[in-house]
Amino acid sequence: MITDPFADLDVFLGIPRIGGLWLSPDGQRLVVGMATLDQRKARYSTALWEIDPAGELPARRLTRSAQGESGAAFTPSGDLLFVSSRPAPDGDEGVSSLWSQPAGGGDAWVVAASPGGVRGVAVSASGTIVFGSSMLPSATDLAGDKEIRAQRKDAGVSAILHEEFPIRYWDHDLGPDRTRLLVAENGGEPRDITGHVGRALDDDCSWDITPDGRTVVATWAVAEPAGSQRHTVVAIDVATGERRTLADDPDHDYDSPRLSPDGSRVAIGVRKRYTPRDPGDRWLSVVPVAGGRIHALTAEWDRWPHSARWTPDGTALIVVADDRGRSPLWRVDATTGQPTRLTQDGAYTDVRVAPDDRWAYALRSSVDSPPAPVRVALDGSGVEPLPSPAEAFEVPGRLEEVTTTAVDGTPIRAWMALPHNANSDAPVPLLLSIHGGPVMSVHSWSWRWNPWIAVAQGYAVLLPDFALSTGYGIGFIRRGWGKWGAEPYTDLMSITDAAQDHPEIDASRSAAMGGSFGGYMANWIAGHTDRFDAVVTHASVWNLENSIATGDIAHEFRRELSPEDAATHSPHQFAGDITSPMLVIHGDKDYRVPIGESLYLWWDLSARSKSADGSSPHKFLYFPDENHWVLAPNHTKIWYATVLAFLAQHLRGETWQRPALLG
Repeated sequence: MITDPFADLDVFLGIPRIGGLWLSPDGQRLVVGMATLDQRKARYSTALWEIDPAGELPARRLTRSAQGESGAAFTPSGDLLFVSSRPAPDGDEGVSSLWSQPAGGGDAWVVAASPGGVRGVAVSASGTIVFGSSMLPSATDLAGDKEIRAQRKDAGVSAILHEEFPIRYWDHDLGPDRTRLLVAENGGEPRDITGHVGRALDDDCSWDITPDGRTVVATWAVAEPAGSQRHTVVAIDVATGERRTLADDPDHDYDSPRLSPDGSRVAIGVRKRYTPRDPGDRWLSVVPVAGGRIHALTAEWDRWPHSARWTPDGTALIVVADDRGRSPLWRVDATTGQPTRLTQDGAYTDVRVAPDDRWAYALRSSVDSPPAPVRVALDGSGVEPLPSPAEAFEVPGRLEEVTTTAVDGTPIRAWMALPHNANSDAPVPLLLSIHGGPVMSVHSWSWRWNPWIAVAQGYAVLLPDFALSTGYGIGFIRRGWGKWGAEPYTDLMSITDAAQDHPEIDASRSAAMGGSFGGYMANWIAGHTDRFDAVVTHASVWNLENSIATGDIAHEFRRELSPEDAATHSPHQFAGDITSPMLVIHGDKDYRVPIGESLYLWWDLSARSKSADGSSPHKFLYFPDENHWVLAPNHTKIWYATVLAFLAQHLRGETWQRPALLG
C-alpha cells in the first residue's frame, strides 16, 4: 500500500492512475489502462493490464511501450486492439497507429498506420473494424494524405484557411485535416467510407458498427445559420458509403449512438436544445436502424442517463445517471423506459456488460477513492471489487455530507472533506471549492483540484452542488439558468454558512476557489463579499460577454446567455469592490476560456493598487504551454505548491514562500 501520498506532492503525482476498461466479446478477458509517470517524470504513459473478470487472479501487464497505449477494443477471436504512437514499420514518428496483440500471446502488429492518427475504434461481430482518422481535404487515400502532409512540412506551412465556425476546440485547432471514417476488413488495407466531410465527424462525434459489419451508425455534425451547428445521427453503408439520416431535428441534438446486440436498433442520447430562458432537457431514445419513429425512452425520468450499454438480450440498457452527489448504475427497460437502480454510493464509468447478463463491469470512484475496477450484479445484489494493478492507499481524512436550505427554500447539499485530527478543540480553516461545468455534479474522484492535498495540510474542503448542478432534477438546473450570479451564488453562501456552523470548522478563516465556471464564481464572490480571506481563480471568466464571443463554442454560449444576462452577471463590473487577495491562474492554450480573460482580470486588479510601490496582495500564475487544465506533472506540482503557499499566507499568517521550481 502507498503510505501517506498526500503529504508529499512528488509521491502524489507518482500514484498510478486507472482509466479505461474493455471486455472481450466472450466475457473472458477484461482490460484496463493504468497511467504512470515516465522515467523523467515529465509525462504520464498508459499501459494496458488484464484483470480477471472473476476476481480471482492478480492483474498482469500486457503492453510496455514508452509511448503508451489507449483506445482498446477486441476482435471476435479475442485479439486485443489498441492505439499507440510506438514506432511502427513504415509509420510516421509520433503518430498513433492501430495495433493488434494476439489473444494467445506474441508480438503486436500494425493493423492501420494513418498519418492523421486513430481514434474511436469499434469492431463488429463479423470482424470488421471501423475507426476515425484525420485526413487533409484534398486527399483521396492514406498515401495521398501522407504526401500532402510532407509537402506542407517541407514548405514550413502551418497556416489553416477556415471557411466556417468553429475553428478550435478546448486546446487544439480544427483543421486543416478533418476526421473521416475508415474500415479494415479481413486484414486488408483501411478503406475510407466517408470521404472529406468537413466538421461532420469532429471531436464530439462517436460511432458504432452493426454485428454483421454492414452498417456504421454515427453522430454527424451539421452546419446551421449564425455560426451554429447541431448534431444528428446517420447510418452509413460500409460497402458503398451511402448515408441515411436516422435522427435530425433543429430543436434537438443527438449523441452517443449504441447499437443493440441484434443490430436492429440504436440507443441515442437526446438533448432538447436550450435557450437563455430554458435549460432544455436530456433523455435516452431508441430508433430502428432501418429508419422510423424515435422512441423517447426516458423522457419522463427526471434524471439524465448517459453511457448506455445494451443487455445481451436487448431488453434493457445499463446507464449512468447522476443522483444527489452520486452517479450510480441503472437498468432501464428498453420498452417502457422504467429505471431500476443497481448501485447506491459511488460514481461509475466505462461500463461493459457481460454476455451472460449476470454482470456489468465498470470503474468505480467516489470523492474519497480513485477509479478502480468492479463488477456489478445486474440483479442489483451488490458490487464486488476486482484485483487492480494500482496499489491501494488511504486518504488523510474523512468525508461527510453537509445539508441546508437555500434562500428560496430548496434543499441543497455538499460533500465536506475533513482532516482526521479536526475537532472542536482544534477547528480547521475552510476551503470552498466550486465545481466547473456548471451543469455537472461533485460525485467522483479528481486528480486535479484534489481536496485531499489540502486536507493533508490541515484544511477542510467543502464541495457543494448548487443551482445548475445535475442529479437533482431539471427544476434544480432551471433555478440558476441564465442567472449565474444569483441562485448559484446564494446557494454557495448558504452551504458555506452551514459548513462554518460545524464544530470542527474555524469560521474565522476561509477561502473560495474554483476553475472554469468555478473560476467565474470565484470572481463573482470576490466582487460581492469580503467574507473570504483569499480567493483562487483558475481558467476563469471575467468579462462574461467578451468570453462568450471569443470562446471556442461561442454558438453554444450564445444560446445559453442573452446579452442582457451576460451584462447583469459579469464579474468585471464589480472589480472595484474586491478586497480579498486573489491568486489568478491561467494557461495560454485555453480556448474554452481564452487567456484574455485573466489578462483583463489581472489588469483590473493591478490598476487598483494603492501602494506607493505599486505592489498588491494579488498574484498571477501563468502557464504558457498549458490549456484549460494543468496536465504536465511538474506544472501540476507548481500549481498545488503555489495554491498552498497562497492559502498559508492568508489563512495562517505564514510568510509568502515562492515555490522552488518558480525560481
